[in-house]
Amino acid sequence: MPSGARPKALTPYPLTDVPAALTGGVVAVGNFDGMHPGHVALLAAARSEARGLSVPALVLTFEPHPRTVLRPAAPVFRLTPLPAKARLLAALAVDGLVVASFDHAFAAIAADAFIDTVLVGRLKLAGAVVGFNFRFGKGRAGTPAMLADAGRRLGFAVTVIDEVGHDDVTRLASSEVREALASGEVARANRLLGYRWFVMGAVVAGERRGRALGYPTANFRLGDDCRLRHGIYAVRLERADGTSHDGVASFGRRPTFGAGPPLLEVFLFDFSGDLYGEQVTVTFFNWIRGEQKFPTAAALVAAMEADAAAARVVLAAAGPGSALDRALAAVA
Repeated sequence: MPSGARPKALTPYPLTDVPAALTGGVVAVGNFDGMHPGHVALLAAARSEARGLSVPALVLTFEPHPRTVLRPAAPVFRLTPLPAKARLLAALAVDGLVVASFDHAFAAIAADAFIDTVLVGRLKLAGAVVGFNFRFGKGRAGTPAMLADAGRRLGFAVTVIDEVGHDDVTRLASSEVREALASGEVARANRLLGYRWFVMGAVVAGERRGRALGYPTANFRLGDDCRLRHGIYAVRLERADGTSHDGVASFGRRPTFGAGPPLLEVFLFDFSGDLYGEQVTVTFFNWIRGEQKFPTAAALVAAMEADAAAARVVLAAAGPGSALDRALAAVA
């Protein structure tokens, strides 16, 4: 990497085409949606073991999320879709990311066959690191104990990471983060995650109402599974070149102008320029208020002025964030 260059997000490699340089490593296996401190501890163990063996540390994950495939009527609210996961893993100094395409055929693979064909056959692993509640294979029949038994027979090490505690919850889990975001409790979600939650995507054209009101916005369509509470948030937008801009965002259906599909609209402070088509990252700092329908455009503008002022206060007091926030800021 050239001196001064920013590290890039990991390249996700399909399980069917794993580079030789990523085989023979220590493999952390799981969904890793949210990348909370429990996941971070697991990845730290994989990285430490890999360094001791002078082999790569990699993640094996599954796309789409298995629960969405198996229960399509109730898709999982994805906290870290694959691009976000690849960025987080780079910030956590993982060497590689391998993605298994999860469908009903993959779900039908027996646990022992998963070990033989995927872990040993495809990845040629030297070691595996999993969480205490890890389950795998058809009917979730595979357990950490089963994996450890296979490791003793087949010659790879297995490390099982115990539950990681947290001051905010009895049990740390991605479901707790989803519930916090669905309630608009971004600050709590960020505490649970250990970093500020973010979304990534391309800026799309909107209806230009914000421009007409004096508040031009950069607009994003989040995933259909997104359950973030509709409302106003203090945010920061980062461009691909590494520059960042504070702002205030509205996520919702724009009830003052009639209901529409959910849209994230970001107004950037002290910024003028065209962002259409750019891939950007929007990081959420705190909740300002819920979505409201206003009787007039003038009333909406007055609320937007107050929202912007409140967001400026939040962002001015935010500081650099956690160690992981700072590591993320260095990833292109």
